[in-house]
Amino acid sequence: MIPALRKEFNRNFTKAKYEAFLKELQGVHPDAIEFRVAETPVFVPRDFKDKMLSACENIVDIITDPGFKELTKNAIPKKLQVKNENEHSDFIAFDFGICINDQNEYEPQLIEMQGFPSLFAYEVLLDDIFQKHFTIPAGFSSYLGQYTKETYLQILREVVVGKHSPENVILLEIFPRQQKTRIDFYCTEEYLNVKMVCLTELIKEEKKLFYMNGGKKTEVKRIYNRVIFDDLQQQTPEVQEKGKILFEELDVEWCPHPNWFYRISKYTLPFIHHPYVPQTYFLHEVKQIPTDLENYVLKPLFSFAGQGVIIDVTDADIEKVKDPENWILQR
Repeated sequence: MIPALRKEFNRNFTKAKYEAFLKELQGVHPDAIEFRVAETPVFVPRDFKDKMLSACENIVDIITDPGFKELTKNAIPKKLQVKNENEHSDFIAFDFGICINDQNEYEPQLIEMQGFPSLFAYEVLLDDIFQKHFTIPAGFSSYLGQYTKETYLQILREVVVGKHSPENVILLEIFPRQQKTRIDFYCTEEYLNVKMVCLTELIKEEKKLFYMNGGKKTEVKRIYNRVIFDDLQQQTPEVQEKGKILFEELDVEWCPHPNWFYRISKYTLPFIHHPYVPQTYFLHEVKQIPTDLENYVLKPLFSFAGQGVIIDVTDADIEKVKDPENWILQR
């Protein structure tokens, strides 16, 4: 995106450097990185960063509006509503695509967003190892808003751990050591001293939850939630049965509360009107099918990881949808 920097980085790049970088990165938590790691960071120009932040600020204004909960009251599937929802999501992740507009300029376009954590601990490790093996131009940082590694980890710790002792906070997931994102869980344990715990390991006594921590039954006072409840519905009957405790009245804090996964999601997109957010419509509210359907994608509201998305949309695809209130049409 910045030709001079890209040319310089590529000129100094060697396969040996990349292999040494990968070896150290993968050696920190062996066998924890299952996905491909890019050979290079992306050098984002200031004006492009400002465009992304402009879109983010606009979306945050909508999310923090007093009427947002009423606006998204139908976003949460009834069978997946969790008790004791708080007033805001502790985390929001925005995914942008890099596009070229009609003026042949780079501009961001929002792909998706979620009131849910991303790889917020792994990103720290990745930046550290990149810095060791490659020359990063002066004035460029992976941390926004003048944060540093230390101040970023401080605020991450404050949000995840809250006022509790780390031993009373758990990172909750379904079989966490089998997840493709497990590298982030290991990094969270390292940086925040918060243990990853499988849903199946929870112990419930009245309204309290416990887990075994080094052989000691330890109370869970706060959950750093990484369970995607759609995923829970795909598990074995035994795991689903165990998962039912999450829908009961519990004496725990959520971070973030599971309901925000649905409130801040594809469901929110039709309410956002911004140059860097593609026009999105609830399918059941579309009165006339666009004539340029090739420029749209059809997405189910209640799915994750790209499942069910239809590109190269046709009239027939739309006609096949039996529950249009649960789909969006996005330009």
